[in-house]
Amino acid sequence: MYLEHFGLNEPPFRITPVTVFFFSGANRGEILDALIYSLSEGEGIIKVSGEVGSGKTMLCRMLLERLPEYFETIYLANPSLSRKEMLYAIADALGLKIDGERVGVIMHGIQSKLEEKAREGKRVVVLVDEAHAMPLDTLEELRLLYNLQSGNAKLLQIILFGQQELNAKLDQPNMRQLKDRIVHHFDMQPLSRNILENYLMFRMRAAGYRGPSVFSPGAIKLIADASNGLLRRANILADKSLLAAFVEDTHNIEARHVEAAMRDCEIKPSRTVFGKKLVIGGSVVAVLLSGLAAWWMLDRPQAVGKGQKAEDKYAVSALPDNVPRNLPGTGGPGASAGVNDRAELAAGNAPVAAPSAPIAAQPVPTVVSPAPTATPTAPAVAPSASMASVSPTINKSSLFEQRLAAGKQLIEQTASTSSGQAKAVASIQLFYNNEIQKGRIEGFLRRAEGLGKLSEIYLLPAKFDGKDGLRIVYGAYPSVDAARNAVKELPKRYQEAFATSIYTF
Repeated sequence: MYLEHFGLNEPPFRITPVTVFFFSGANRGEILDALIYSLSEGEGIIKVSGEVGSGKTMLCRMLLERLPEYFETIYLANPSLSRKEMLYAIADALGLKIDGERVGVIMHGIQSKLEEKAREGKRVVVLVDEAHAMPLDTLEELRLLYNLQSGNAKLLQIILFGQQELNAKLDQPNMRQLKDRIVHHFDMQPLSRNILENYLMFRMRAAGYRGPSVFSPGAIKLIADASNGLLRRANILADKSLLAAFVEDTHNIEARHVEAAMRDCEIKPSRTVFGKKLVIGGSVVAVLLSGLAAWWMLDRPQAVGKGQKAEDKYAVSALPDNVPRNLPGTGGPGASAGVNDRAELAAGNAPVAAPSAPIAAQPVPTVVSPAPTATPTAPAVAPSASMASVSPTINKSSLFEQRLAAGKQLIEQTASTSSGQAKAVASIQLFYNNEIQKGRIEGFLRRAEGLGKLSEIYLLPAKFDGKDGLRIVYGAYPSVDAARNAVKELPKRYQEAFATSIYTF
């Protein structure tokens, strides 16, 4: 109905998974890359969990499209299968004719077929959607199938996509054997308010829209709060908001249009804590996943001017209510940077990790975080000799050069082989840039200095698609668990702005 009004080729916010609308921001693209990499490793079962409507099925569909040709996939869309029904489904997908056969015969037939595929250089992957609804006996049968191997190679790989209830099911004592075989776990997190704007406009442009942003800051805030950052709810609200704007014959989506959509859907704002958590585990994550929210902090202004215009207040409204507005970098000129600029900053793919306590107080620049936020059980990482030798005169250089030097020294320390030297193992990645933008990073560092957190920020040189880039990380910790525990100690502004992840050295 509203397609011509907004210049769209197709509905932008349909809830049926259509891969052309796959949004790679907020770690979705990195999780997809990590899944492909994990499958290439060929070891262990993989689990992807997330709340209802967080995008698990879309990710599953994208994986089916992106896997290399030597992978053969078996997609189980209906998890409510008995043990025998699941075996029949897998056997049928492999082209076996086993009507009426006993379970033992079916298993033998499946193993023989998988061995044949392995000799042909094929790898078979079973993708189970809605795995949280799968009966325990069926899950156990999956584990037995995973145990099939030829020589040292597994014949079948398995990915479980499920809601958070899947985690509770796997925690049961009789599921411990299956849980022990899950070596990679990815958590689909809700979108933060700041990433949500990019998501909404990405969908609009994928549907053919070519104009400026149609969603006002107030509309985005309402959609974020009412949807809890879940994609399906955001799609429904955005779709109905477009319809409300069409009825008014306007091209701007304001808060009143979202309110009308909320009334129609009987949805009330109820921002919940799960929208601010990020728990991504597995060894591959340490190499492949990275946080993706650099544009928000890089575009933050320095101060709120007295003559600030109403349209410049978006950056301030994005702050949580308990953050003082007079902090350095909480508003002011430049806050209303163009959507295209922010989208460009949010774009990009990079490998790395997952979330989570500082270590010991040190002078700038250091490898460690302040003692007050250290976890009692986390041993401190002592500075290396090279770190101790850093001269305070480095403060004469730009903040960019200062923290870049600190980052390089941090990397050198982690590579040190000196015995008895405690090393930093992990850091909290705030965001990354797939190109070096010194001016924007310098602005971010000035704001970090204003918050008293400059000594915690490290710039790590990195390569993205052959180009020089930077990872911007916070603190240095003696273990991945210590880093995960430290995430909740991050400044509130950082928790609000960044989809953090854990970067391991």
